[in-house]
Amino acid sequence: MRSGMDRLRHVLLFELIALSITIPAGSALFGLHESAMGVIGLGSAITAMVWNYLYNLIFDRVMTHLYRTTHKTMRGRLVHTLLFEAGLQVALVPGIALYTHAPLMETFSLSLSLALFYLVYAFVFNMAYDRAFPLPH
Repeated sequence: MRSGMDRLRHVLLFELIALSITIPAGSALFGLHESAMGVIGLGSAITAMVWNYLYNLIFDRVMTHLYRTTHKTMRGRLVHTLLFEAGLQVALVPGIALYTHAPLMETFSLSLSLALFYLVYAFVFNMAYDRAFPLPH
């Protein structure tokens, strides 16, 4: 199981790289001022960091209980990523709608676009992270 410091490194690297991509791209794609996209990005990142820490802790404990390991297969990584993103969207969509004063359905397209980016990004990032910082034996 990963240590608390390893989890902190994971979440900080994940969010810093993601913000450097999503703020300029989201601003260009959705016609939002970069400062507005920055608020959305930063608020989403803070929410995601808390969720990431809690979710991974719970997921690893469940995996350890069920399989006696936290090693994730390709299928396990896919399930891990999909469940993470689904839970995060439940938290983010209402907050983004309140901030942008947009209806939930309109906000959903922004949130869905971000979710699709993060699905791919999380999958690639986590595979790279697992290779760069392997689990202790």
